[in-house]
Amino acid sequence: MSETTSGGVTDVEAISAGVDDMYEAFLRGDRARFDAHLHAEVTVWETHLPGPLRTRAELDAYREERDNSGARPVLDGLSARDRRIDVWGDTAVARYVLVAEPPGAPAEHSRVTDVLRRTGGTWLIVHHHSELLGP
Repeated sequence: MSETTSGGVTDVEAISAGVDDMYEAFLRGDRARFDAHLHAEVTVWETHLPGPLRTRAELDAYREERDNSGARPVLDGLSARDRRIDVWGDTAVARYVLVAEPPGAPAEHSRVTDVLRRTGGTWLIVHHHSELLGP
């Protein structure tokens, strides 16, 4: 079930647009814009991360260390494909395949599940899980 939000956009459309905006922000190196899609208490579980990151503060510490070491990924493209988004009131789940395109290398595919909560009229990711599937 998906309700219509202000401006005639459905919740599913708003969440889908938020996913696109988040990855566009990553490509542009705009951390503030990327983080605007994350709840302060987001948990992040990804194949390449050093264990689960249980808060935004832990995520920030990881990113600072990564970026300061010069290891921030550089990508030609980053896109969510094969989306399925379901909404139940103020809770939603978005599932998709994330395709990361490193320069001069084969694309990497990850299976992603994001759990979102509507907070103050905005959809925020409260849990992000990503599993690398391979090229």
